[in-house]
Amino acid sequence: MTQRLTDWLLESRIPTIRWRTLRDLLGRAESDPDARAARQSIMTEGPVPTILAAQGESGAWVGENNYYTPKYTSGHWSMMLLAELDADGNDPRLQRGMDFIVGSPRLHWMNRESGISCFWGNQLRYAVLTGHAADPRIHGMIDYLVHDLRAESCRCSINSGLPCAWGAARALWGLAALPPDARTPEVETAIQSGVDFLVGSSYELVKANYPVSNEISSRWFDLNFPLFYQVDILFVLRVLGELGALDRPGVQPALDWLEAKRGADGRWHGKSPYRSRTYAGMGGAEETHRWVSLHAATVLKRAGRLN
Repeated sequence: MTQRLTDWLLESRIPTIRWRTLRDLLGRAESDPDARAARQSIMTEGPVPTILAAQGESGAWVGENNYYTPKYTSGHWSMMLLAELDADGNDPRLQRGMDFIVGSPRLHWMNRESGISCFWGNQLRYAVLTGHAADPRIHGMIDYLVHDLRAESCRCSINSGLPCAWGAARALWGLAALPPDARTPEVETAIQSGVDFLVGSSYELVKANYPVSNEISSRWFDLNFPLFYQVDILFVLRVLGELGALDRPGVQPALDWLEAKRGADGRWHGKSPYRSRTYAGMGGAEETHRWVSLHAATVLKRAGRLN
């Protein structure tokens, strides 16, 4: 069944899916000719060149009101997608995009004591991609996320001041991208605090019994790609996989849930709730199924469950 799955994934027109299938599921080295070809194609085929074609010379994306709006094609969201797609962070266009964003007055949001950790975690993710982990402007972002995870469990005014699972997951998403030499003891402690919040003894991924001001989004129980500030169970598992935390007892019911979502053909059925609001180059329904199948299979392989 795994062979059928990987063959289907390798039929994708999106180079990132082929590249990650070869690397993460088939264990090919980066020097492997097929893997190298797929990796090189990321910048020339599929959604990455489409997204970059919409960027202006200043580094901003054409038609944006600011780098946060409109959702989901302005600078912040475009850079998020480029990070998800494994774009080359050294490319001058990505560098211009990052320079434009970190120079924006919106960075003054950093003076808030807590909240919107989803935003900062996402921004940190693409800041690391573009080699800005050592940029002094990024240090404050890391400190902010560390504080929010350790002291506040990512409390957010949008969630009526309650701890926020979306914020914690996105904060961890950013910190997970940091290179080992940038993971200070404070960062490591914050990561453990975030993991404990998401899959410790108090809350459960599959029950989504986290503090909420209204009700848990139905998206939590779907398999989605792409998501932006939103989070679902699969996304949390992806983050935990990057952090080497899939062996935690609290994760096992969610891994069982994910295995049960697999169809008889060895694939997972995905949704793309924001397809009409972002780049068409991210793919139609079949590519969405491939994206979530790739992510689900990668999680299960990391957990030693893929068969």
